[in-house]
Amino acid sequence: MPKVTVRYWAAAKAAAGLAEEPYDADTLAEALAAVRTRHPGELAHVLRRCSFLVDGDPVGTRGHETVRLAEGGTVEVLPPFAGG
Repeated sequence: MPKVTVRYWAAAKAAAGLAEEPYDADTLAEALAAVRTRHPGELAHVLRRCSFLVDGDPVGTRGHETVRLAEGGTVEVLPPFAGG
């Protein structure tokens, strides 16, 4: 199972209480489920409004279960923000 780094930005970073953390996950859906398990409070709510980049590529409307993660990859968690 690939080890990836999940990086939080803006409101997601504030809700997580840290900038990034490692996860083991095959897909984006698995990584986000693990994030929700580890952070069941505010961050779980913030994730509903976020967009995601996987290794620099926007996920867009693709199903999270179809987005494969690579060893050493990154998932950027981007909440909406004013002016963005």
